[in-house]
Amino acid sequence: MAKFGALDAQVLGISVDHIPCLKAWAESLGGISYPLLSDFWPHGEVAKQYGVLRAEGYSERAIFLIDKQGIIRYIDVHNIDDQPDNEVLLAELRKLEPALAAKYPAGQATPAAQPPKEGIVLYCTRWCGDCRRARAWLEERGLQYTEVDVNANPQAARQVRQWANGHLVTPTFYINGTVVVDFDVEKLTQLLGK
Repeated sequence: MAKFGALDAQVLGISVDHIPCLKAWAESLGGISYPLLSDFWPHGEVAKQYGVLRAEGYSERAIFLIDKQGIIRYIDVHNIDDQPDNEVLLAELRKLEPALAAKYPAGQATPAAQPPKEGIVLYCTRWCGDCRRARAWLEERGLQYTEVDVNANPQAARQVRQWANGHLVTPTFYINGTVVVDFDVEKLTQLLGK
């Protein structure tokens, strides 16, 4: 499960747009670090269930926080041009995880582990198809690696963006000082000799 800071939360984006539109939108932003789901067919069915589908066929901009039992605990329906305050969302998430709230009070950043500087480091997400293929590729060759989830580690996400010209590309490999952006089997084979 992806983490939001150190809080145990999965971030999902849902849109009534078709998958190619979502892909183009994500690419226009330079990539995003969470899964996007299409509510295209039957059109807007999820948005309708949550009460945010407009008669015109598009959904309101909304945020729902759902606890581990599937109960909606927080709803924020806002103007498409408004950007919700992350501290408000973090405060609401902390209410869902009291033990973590005590450990990481409001206004205090959650710690992010430093990725190792040696060996094979795989910067990835749990949901990325190429990341799954990269893990399998490494494991088939018996290669030891350290996995860093860019959703759980904002510092790692910033580092990947720096390496990938502002884009959050997963998987990205850091191998003994050499960076390979994306799952480039040819480059990895040359670099690792396997």
